[in-house]
Amino acid sequence: MEIIIDSTFAEIAALLVLAAVTGFVGIILRQPLIVSFIAVGLLAGPSVLDLVRSDAQISLLSHLGIAVLLFLVGIKLDVKLIRSLGAVSLLTGLGQVAFTSIFGFVIGLALGLDAVTSLYVAVALTFSSTIIIVKLLSDKREIDSLHGQIALGFLIVQDIVVVLAMIVLSAIGIGAGGGHGGGSVATVLVSGVAMVAVVVAFVRYVADRLTERLARAPELLVIFAIAQAAIFAAVGDFMGLGKEVGGLLAGISLASTPYRETIAARLAPLRDFLLLFFFIALGSSLDLSLLGAHVTGAIVFSLFVLIGNPLIVLAIMGALGYRKRTGFLAGLTVAQISEFSLIFVAMGVSLGQVPQDALGLVTMVGLVTIAASTYMITYSHRLYALCEPLLGLFERRGTPREPPDAMIHQETPYDVIVFGLGRFGTAIGMRLQRRGMRVLGVDFSPQAVRRWRELGLDTEFGDATDPECVADLPLARADWIVSSVPIHPTGLSHEDTRTTLIQLARSAGFRGRVAVASHHPSDTEDLVASGADLVLEPFQDAADRAVELLCGAPKEERTEIPYLETEGKQAS
Repeated sequence: MEIIIDSTFAEIAALLVLAAVTGFVGIILRQPLIVSFIAVGLLAGPSVLDLVRSDAQISLLSHLGIAVLLFLVGIKLDVKLIRSLGAVSLLTGLGQVAFTSIFGFVIGLALGLDAVTSLYVAVALTFSSTIIIVKLLSDKREIDSLHGQIALGFLIVQDIVVVLAMIVLSAIGIGAGGGHGGGSVATVLVSGVAMVAVVVAFVRYVADRLTERLARAPELLVIFAIAQAAIFAAVGDFMGLGKEVGGLLAGISLASTPYRETIAARLAPLRDFLLLFFFIALGSSLDLSLLGAHVTGAIVFSLFVLIGNPLIVLAIMGALGYRKRTGFLAGLTVAQISEFSLIFVAMGVSLGQVPQDALGLVTMVGLVTIAASTYMITYSHRLYALCEPLLGLFERRGTPREPPDAMIHQETPYDVIVFGLGRFGTAIGMRLQRRGMRVLGVDFSPQAVRRWRELGLDTEFGDATDPECVADLPLARADWIVSSVPIHPTGLSHEDTRTTLIQLARSAGFRGRVAVASHHPSDTEDLVASGADLVLEPFQDAADRAVELLCGAPKEERTEIPYLETEGKQAS
């Protein structure tokens, strides 16, 4: 099917309409934006609608989108953040990259790919999409959990590997005679050192003062950031390093400024818009009729990413002393490749080192793995319950790297056990303790656990949806279990943490009463039917109390509760 549009403006308009429609379908299917973008590229390409005619304009927007994307990667690579990486994130990240590269390379050779193409594909399989993972973990309120923090740590390691891989790729490409700007390997290395020196000087003497002045006009700060990305990309391309490396260095030059988060937030929508044209350009270069020969390879590589990558992380974290549950949940975050995988292979194609059909192969792997891993992460706890009997091999006895004082209160009798140590849970815990009751708090956010202990309250690190964790708690003599964990429905399931906790507690022999928090009055009947003895409605209860105070009811002594940023971080 071929649609001919003579006007460039009308062509771009048609592409945007196609993107909007495809994106809406993607939302219905609960898929990340990148899946919709890849689909738009394929639909607009020569094998389907054949909409793309303005190759030069789309290529320009595509290159600008890559520069902005890599600029935003660079701006996140603050030296302080890199130094703060824990040993587990560093070891897991490097281990996953190494093992995935090795196994991926061997699989590529076994499938008949040449050595260079196998190496490119193998390295591409090591990158996971930070954008997708952060979004999914944030939606599930697991970003501050132990496995969420570890996952973010090794994603930073992957980003650093992206930087190094692209620099090495540029140097090799120049040496092979396929450079961007011409010259020898030595010239490229000298150019790279020169650009790094410029970045260091800019960071040390210019960046903070300049951005402080520009921040007085936020729009100007955004324009400056885009200009910085574009000029560094252009200079990098001219010097033989490539636009991608130039964009990365531009971001790094602003990574230590106090305005980096503001810049990143303002440029994120522009990045998404411009990346659309990268995928359109990608799709216009692919002939789907020629991809049939790579279906077997795409299936094998997809299964390797979906199953092999999580197992690699699970094995590494198990060897480091983490529980199989923590390793499994962290491992699921690497069960997909990212937009960087496509950009990386596209660089190889532009350098003439890998054939065009290799890009099509990686694109198919991207579609499959990103789409599938979205559901895997969404249903991570249910998936763990299914796989748990098979995972004993990946857990060392004693799990020495989990919080060292976990489950030290097993023999201590408590009157109330509170799950979810945010502001509401903390307020409940402190007031109960003030009334002479013995309270134990449970949360799987290390920060929340630490803050409770600073307030002098007993705390356990644990997950309300983990059967082992709930069974190990001192439930026998507790009168109440209180869940202050908020519901965050996915739209894919009627189950939530509260009903799961009730079921696990009863299965573990708990005979006391259960109170759960709800922000939706319509949930009350379902929660009672699930076994809740009391449903707390924080907003309604607070409003009732406020009315009592306004109407002259005696004011009781209050306890000041420090503000916590960890509210509602329990798992679902």
